[in-house]
Amino acid sequence: MRLQLTARTGHPDFLDLPWDVPLAAWDHPRIVETPLGIHRHVVRTVRYEDRLYHLKELPRRYALREWSFLRHLREEGVPVVEVVGVATLRDDADGDRLDACLITRHLEFSVPYRLLFLRREHQALRDPLIDALAQLLVRVHLTGFFWGDCSLSNTLFRRDAGSLAAYLVDTETGELHGELTSGQRGADLELAAERAAGELLDLQAAGVLDDAFDPVAFGVDLRDRYDRLWAELTHDEVFGPDEQHRIHDRLRRINEIGFDVEELELSRGDGDRTRLHLRTSVLEPGRYQRLLRELTGLEAQDHQARVLLNDVRNFGAWLTRTEGTSLPEALVARRWLERSFEPVLALVPSGLRGRREPTQVFVEVLGLWQRWSAEQGSDLDLLEAARRYVDEVLPRAEEEQLVTEDEAGDEDVAGWVPDALATTGALDRAEVARRVREG
Repeated sequence: MRLQLTARTGHPDFLDLPWDVPLAAWDHPRIVETPLGIHRHVVRTVRYEDRLYHLKELPRRYALREWSFLRHLREEGVPVVEVVGVATLRDDADGDRLDACLITRHLEFSVPYRLLFLRREHQALRDPLIDALAQLLVRVHLTGFFWGDCSLSNTLFRRDAGSLAAYLVDTETGELHGELTSGQRGADLELAAERAAGELLDLQAAGVLDDAFDPVAFGVDLRDRYDRLWAELTHDEVFGPDEQHRIHDRLRRINEIGFDVEELELSRGDGDRTRLHLRTSVLEPGRYQRLLRELTGLEAQDHQARVLLNDVRNFGAWLTRTEGTSLPEALVARRWLERSFEPVLALVPSGLRGRREPTQVFVEVLGLWQRWSAEQGSDLDLLEAARRYVDEVLPRAEEEQLVTEDEAGDEDVAGWVPDALATTGALDRAEVARRVREG
């Protein structure tokens, strides 16, 4: 019996698992049931102490490709699940070769799209989902990666202040190029729009999504949102000699949507008039995340980071007024951690810490503090707002850190049968594709 297992440091060695048995037949105490998306391959989840890992069984060639692609995209700053190992050359007890297994770490506080629709008002989810998926696809394409399998099912979502952050899950059909052509991007985008519309039609046919939600329009708007974002980030502009302020406006807009500019090229145009030619090359997203990490050491989603940075600055302005002198930014951040962030998080009992990420807890407390203060006409003490949040709001929130089927409860979609979904739907898939293409 042979086994070749590659695992990254900082994780279990996984050697206690029954690698000589097909994944579908595993009966092991580490196995836990979790709500997963619809997969073409067998996927199982195992628990090691407080961490979950997902194992996907697939042919060795595709497992190694996905191992390589996920590591590359993560290094490029694309939000992806963390790949931690791959088991190849698996033999069963008779010496017959089994498929390989890819191992990824469970993305804590992430939720599949179908659970989002069970837990939140449907129309309120529409724009955040479109924005998150469009931005993820743009980030993937900027690295020269053709996804080939972009869908809601192959994406996980995490709360990001009032928005959503999307993470890529599946790359086995992908292709890595130096740069994508417009035709490759267009094909990937059309496939993403059609699949998203089809998945939402399946939800509608299953009675999960209300009839007022238009899945076809969702696919059309996803395509339009992607096109606008791509144009904002990559198109060239020509400026007159007295319009240099427009360069700064362009850079500001790019920063505000979470991307950085790698390169500016200024060139002289033809004709009598000198022009400034601006070319932007986007390096990676996460400007606010990096600023927050440098100041405080905290990890956050980009919208969360922006909210927290604003609160640090507001706290600094308050310190300046009360102490009569301005303080270095690093000192302000340290005092903010000691007097605001850490005291608020300390109020969350251990039994509720799996409901929200620490940074999301603070963001939600801030939002309620602002609302409750406005309602009473004066500032509420932040810690008092945090106590009300812990007593009144957090206990009603869903468990999101490590969600298993038992923990998801009756609202989960354990009764869904993928084969049944594939045969239901208000429209034939070809008709969905046609309507999305025609807008």
